[in-house]
Amino acid sequence: MPVRYWLLIALCTVVPLVQADAAEPPGKIMLASEEWNDYTNRDGSGLAWDVLRQIFEPVGITVQSRSVPYTRSVGLAQRGEVDGWVGSYRDEADGVLYPHWNFDSDHIYALGLATAPAPSLATLGKYRLAWVRGYKYEEYLPNVQHFEQIERRNGILLMLQHGRADFYIDALSEAKYVLARADDPTQFKLTHIAELPLYIGFADNERGRALMVVYDQRVAALVKSGELKPIFERWKQPYPF
Repeated sequence: MPVRYWLLIALCTVVPLVQADAAEPPGKIMLASEEWNDYTNRDGSGLAWDVLRQIFEPVGITVQSRSVPYTRSVGLAQRGEVDGWVGSYRDEADGVLYPHWNFDSDHIYALGLATAPAPSLATLGKYRLAWVRGYKYEEYLPNVQHFEQIERRNGILLMLQHGRADFYIDALSEAKYVLARADDPTQFKLTHIAELPLYIGFADNERGRALMVVYDQRVAALVKSGELKPIFERWKQPYPF
């Protein structure tokens, strides 16, 4: 029998196996995130990690975490070096895929001096604001005009006390973290500003697309059943659905 015939038989046998393997759902998901206190702790504990494990692990997808600075987590997902990054706002970055469902909402607060007038969405444009570099609040909060992006949170209270910024903008848990380090917390106050849905920004590749389909299906089912509520109650955080 000609060699070409045997080669054809071999190819017909191998190709279906390769295609079948490629169609199998991923057995793990690698997610990058900044380390947020009691939310995405480095040791894998925290509200977000608990929610994401409840989404993926009952269907056989193990959640693996990687703690890196926020802007680096975005870049890792864009380059496909991780399957996604945690805590993206909708359409925040190019080159990634956004699911239909959010997994939580960011409770956005302004931290300022207790003597300052309380800000609102309508009045934010009048003030000098500060937030951590890479968070892009200017794209999600209306009327913002004067803002400074900082590298670290440890100098925020001094900025406010010395008049270098009127308000510091951040998620409630992080704003509380900053406030807890004040010698006299009564000198400051927190004001609720907005609610911003939080997503996974999935890598724009075959794995990312497959994982995003599973994610949307699972979140829809969990929201309908109410199975995520106990996780938010355990961490004493508002239920976002």
